[in-house]
Amino acid sequence: MATNNYTKYDEDFKKSLVSLHQNGKTQSQLCKEYGVSQSALGKWVKQCSTVEMDDSDVLTAKQVKKLQKRNAQLEAENLILKKAIAIFMPHSNND
Repeated sequence: MATNNYTKYDEDFKKSLVSLHQNGKTQSQLCKEYGVSQSALGKWVKQCSTVEMDDSDVLTAKQVKKLQKRNAQLEAENLILKKAIAIFMPHSNND
């Protein structure tokens, strides 16, 4: 039977390590001190990075990714609707 060789960390722990990193601790220090892999901490830092919008809203990288996915979905739906209109709308004789 296969076993998982990774530890699942809760969101509060992840956020606290990211906060420590943002306040000056290096990733190497945090990894040694808390026993977290470099790749995991790097991923958490990337996910919690923020983007400030023109209207002063602040989005996390996770929120930006979600918005990009939603935008791609809406663009695909829009393309489908355009194709359906082209199929079902009769062409005028002046085309």
